Amino acid sequence: MVSRLGVRIPRELPATRLKDLARRAEQEGLDEVWIVEDCFYAGGIATASAVLAATEKITLGIGIMPAVARNPAIAAMEIAALAELYPGRLIVGFGHGVPSWMRQIDAWPKSALAAFEETLTVIRRLLAGERVSFEGKHVRLDEVELEFPPALPPKLIAGVRGPKSLAAAGRVADGTLLAEPATPEYVRATRDLVGVEGHSMAVYNWLALDADPDRARERARADVASAIGPNSGPALEPLDFGAELLAEVKAATDREDLARRLRPEWIDRLSISGPLDRCVEQIRALYAAGTESVVLLPLLGEPEEESFAAAGRIAAALRG
Repeated sequence: MVSRLGVRIPRELPATRLKDLARRAEQEGLDEVWIVEDCFYAGGIATASAVLAATEKITLGIGIMPAVARNPAIAAMEIAALAELYPGRLIVGFGHGVPSWMRQIDAWPKSALAAFEETLTVIRRLLAGERVSFEGKHVRLDEVELEFPPALPPKLIAGVRGPKSLAAAGRVADGTLLAEPATPEYVRATRDLVGVEGHSMAVYNWLALDADPDRARERARADVASAIGPNSGPALEPLDFGAELLAEVKAATDREDLARRLRPEWIDRLSISGPLDRCVEQIRALYAAGTESVVLLPLLGEPEEESFAAAGRIAAALRG
């Protein structure tokens, strides 16, 4: 299995920061740099194009775009153009989209699962150069064919977590992206649900590289809490402390209260944090569980350049 290390550029940053940070990721020797398409921040295709143009060899991951936000033929056109301009450097992720955001733009479908599966099915066929006619619950195409299908279609991955959605990902996607916090236990449980040999796995995790373990935990505490909620069951249930943590999630009055409730040993398991050797050990455990790509997330409010440099130190240690 290929073992890759990347970083994610925070969605909260203006588009003007993207190119410099992407170049920094490449200079640090990282394999991948990832961007997010969330409503209503910068668009995924536009930012992907800017990052790819500003760098020379690093792989760009879009993680993730809402499957229902674009007509799949138009999405395929945009993806094909990027794949032709930057062959072998693109990973494209799709998910259901956040229901409240999709309802804001009148894009939430009658069946999110059908829309997801149909969209990825026809995009894959179009990128392969097929002429596609399709009549589904959500997608309808009549003799559509790309004039310029890419010579090397990019990997299509799914950003989903429910059992039915993961089964669909196994049918129509090349891999799955797990949102933070992603643990080895979560990776193994997800692999079992996908049930497809050769299906790749990428994971997001907060990064707090720090020689002082206690300081690392406190730095990561708020960000870990921000990523946990009532819908975090699939990520937390496989853990030996998952039921207890989910009870704390239910009891907490807000994110700050939940952050105070997190035990130090839980933060250790739910982030890539602490001294260099511990961070390397945590990442290797994710690889051993079946992860192909570990994507590190800068802590919010901390200088992104420092986080990217920390990721570079980890990449060097992994290679060493």
